[in-house]
Amino acid sequence: MGEKGEQLGVMPRHQALETARKQGFDLVEVAPTAAPPVCRLLDYGKYKYEQAKKERELRKGQRVSLLREVRFRPNIDDHDFEAKVRTIRKLLDEGDKVKVTIRFRGREITHPELGWKLLQRVSESLQGAAAIARQPVIEGKSMTVILSPVTPKSTQKNQDVSGEPQIKTGEGVKES
Repeated sequence: MGEKGEQLGVMPRHQALETARKQGFDLVEVAPTAAPPVCRLLDYGKYKYEQAKKERELRKGQRVSLLREVRFRPNIDDHDFEAKVRTIRKLLDEGDKVKVTIRFRGREITHPELGWKLLQRVSESLQGAAAIARQPVIEGKSMTVILSPVTPKSTQKNQDVSGEPQIKTGEGVKES
């Protein structure tokens, strides 16, 4: 095939290489498994440059969403709570997902309802800014929920924490 896609016909390899050299192009094998193999005349350096340019353009439109974590304790004071909610709001505004973790220490794990109430408070504080990407789950000595920034599609999904947290065991996820 020529540089513009026209058919040059079946020819021996040395003749195809000579034709490519005369026209100032490279001979690139397009379909090696075909009988006979299909080759194309093109400027390979220019081709690679254009491919890299297309990749850069595609990458420019994408934004990598990071998963950031904010940790709470069940008995947090109001001011500390508000400061952490401001941090979560800032991270969500930047387009990152936020993993809210409530860490239980000692006997605090016997009262998961305190963590549950705290997660409800967080979701009420972030009512218009966050949507729940993953429902609350108790894993070991922590309770986690993943919040994602609100987009027009995610506003139709559930925005507040409802129901009971899930407890992860060795077999799977069970409702508590």
